[in-house]
Amino acid sequence: MAGLKDIRNRISSVKSTKQITSAMKMVAAAKLKKAQDRVLQIRPYADKMRDVLAEVSSSLDKNHASCYGEVRKVEKVLVVLMASNRGLCGGFNSNICKKAMAHVKENYPAQLEKGNVKFICLGKKAYDFILKQKFEIVAHSEEIFDKLNFATAAEIAEPIMKDFVDGKYDKVDLIYNSFKNAASQEQKVEPFLPFTIEAGEGAKKSDYIFEPTVDKIVDDMIPKSMKIQFFKSVLDSFAAEQGAR
Repeated sequence: MAGLKDIRNRISSVKSTKQITSAMKMVAAAKLKKAQDRVLQIRPYADKMRDVLAEVSSSLDKNHASCYGEVRKVEKVLVVLMASNRGLCGGFNSNICKKAMAHVKENYPAQLEKGNVKFICLGKKAYDFILKQKFEIVAHSEEIFDKLNFATAAEIAEPIMKDFVDGKYDKVDLIYNSFKNAASQEQKVEPFLPFTIEAGEGAKKSDYIFEPTVDKIVDDMIPKSMKIQFFKSVLDSFAAEQGAR
């Protein structure tokens, strides 16, 4: 049975933890509003860009294919896992890490057995988890959430896109917590490469005269759209973290 001194130490420890978590809650609440506004603003922009891309692509020559859309036999897989740098945010980190493991085991068992599933980890908790699972980590970043802007996200997305074009990977998936509201997050698996053009409800077939050529416009738009998609995912994860915290 615990002595009086042990009980007092325990009470003191709990009070200290309460002060820390209360401070973290206040900081997260301050960050949440800005993070929520950013992710809610970029979603319609990303969706509209997809619609425009789908509309413009309807005028493409059938033989024209983007290097980012090449569908190959899936031998080598890259998973981009997004978590946070710190704990004390409920099941935010553990849930997304479990989702990543379940996704890989269910969809890429053969590639997993051959050691052809690799990871890029965004956030210290993602890195620590994948390291324990003994998967190969090709890159990781903890600083991205400290300086979260489009340029920083694009610096990570560009090498991934290049590696796919070079044949280093046949499939790239993004796994992250999607922000729903301050009280809930959704664990999401989003295909990143190969890139597919899917029209939303607002898209329609275009009948425009293009200058320069429609092929050139589409080839310029696809990488921009992909970087926006990647940035949106990181923003989603960051906003979800603040809500969870």
